[in-house]
Amino acid sequence: MTEAPPRHGGNVQQLARRLNCHPRRILDFSASLVPFGPPRSLRRALRRALNDHVVPYPDPSYQVLREAIAQTHGLDPDWVLPGNGAAELFTWAARDARSLISLLPTPGFADYRRALATWGAVGRSLPLRLHWDDGPRSWVEALAEPRTLQGTGPRRTALWITNPHNPTGQLWRRDSLEPLLHAHGLVVVDEAFLPLVPGGETHSLVSLAPRFGNLVVIRSLTKLFAMAGLRLGYAVAAPERLERWRRWRDPWPVNSLAVQGGLAVVADRVWQQRVWRWLAREGPWLVQHLDRLCPSLKVYPGAANYRLLSCRHSLTPLQQSLAQQGILVRDCRSFPELGDRWLRIAVGRRRHNRRLVTAMAAVLRDSEYVA
Repeated sequence: MTEAPPRHGGNVQQLARRLNCHPRRILDFSASLVPFGPPRSLRRALRRALNDHVVPYPDPSYQVLREAIAQTHGLDPDWVLPGNGAAELFTWAARDARSLISLLPTPGFADYRRALATWGAVGRSLPLRLHWDDGPRSWVEALAEPRTLQGTGPRRTALWITNPHNPTGQLWRRDSLEPLLHAHGLVVVDEAFLPLVPGGETHSLVSLAPRFGNLVVIRSLTKLFAMAGLRLGYAVAAPERLERWRRWRDPWPVNSLAVQGGLAVVADRVWQQRVWRWLAREGPWLVQHLDRLCPSLKVYPGAANYRLLSCRHSLTPLQQSLAQQGILVRDCRSFPELGDRWLRIAVGRRRHNRRLVTAMAAVLRDSEYVA
């Protein structure tokens, strides 16, 4: 049976079993997490939580966590709903979108389709042009053109967008996104990677939520703080919408360890600035060195902590060769519009980036990619 490409990066444990090594020996460039986390504050909070917060049930209202998150955005806590990672919150956004036609810019994150399929909701692809001549603004303008909405009726659409865009890493400006809120019945904005981008917060739509009842902003704490295993995200939207989601879902979807971890890190601006300095340094370094590898390999610019690569030939042999060396890169076959001639590579620490570039150079040298 052919193994389907994973939707959320590579499987570190599976590769470690295949190579008979500890998972920590695997260099994972397939999942775009901060590579030097988690923060000490998170580890301290989890140790304390093991003593004080494991036995009792969590507060079902998550009031303290909602207050902490809301304070960082200058909102009332009623506008915030914590979730079991962003994925759980996509599921409830998709339930809200059942009566609408969901418009999905492609290539795009596959989990939106998963969430929509859960409720039998209708999705329509909106292909994006994979060139950067006109900049990302032209992409957003295309999403609001009447031709994309033909036959759907006024505001009978739900638009799902990621900022920065996944998998290209292109950053969309807030002023280019705001007009879309007037064109669609529901706009779901996935800002999972935005807090990692230097200056990215200025393009967040969170502050617009009180003005637009059709806006849902979903964020993840797992990318910035390297805590994907804890599963913690949150939605910002109108209180009546979030109260509806709360009634739909299972009790206690966020466990107590995740709550205490979130409280420890959510307002950690020192950590965020450290992440910004790292990405501003390592992102350009990685692009510069990948660009030198071979003429047929194209590295696309981006603002996020990953870079998209394409080639005239299939990149599957390169990916497989790297895996044999304990290096995982993102298989872009999970983005059907891309296929096996594309890879997505996370930005890592300098020594790991060097190892990746060296390994890729060895594979690409004297191979069909050079032609």
